[in-house]
Amino acid sequence: MSTVQYRIVVAKRDERVTGADDADVVFTIPAADVTADGFDATVGFMRGVLKASGPSGAILDALKSGAADAALAELATQI
Repeated sequence: MSTVQYRIVVAKRDERVTGADDADVVFTIPAADVTADGFDATVGFMRGVLKASGPSGAILDALKSGAADAALAELATQI
């Protein structure tokens, strides 16, 4: 099982982060994109707005399961 970290970039040197610092997969997205109406993590990833690093299988699993949408939505409430 891969560990995942989610990052929402609010401004330079201002990020909201959840997950382990040594995570296998890291998702990063600007705050303006994740708080937009109708945000979908899979669509954001395909458009290049949601950046991800790590093994592609783990990235696609997080997107397919909806875990990325749920985690980013929860993290966006901190903005």
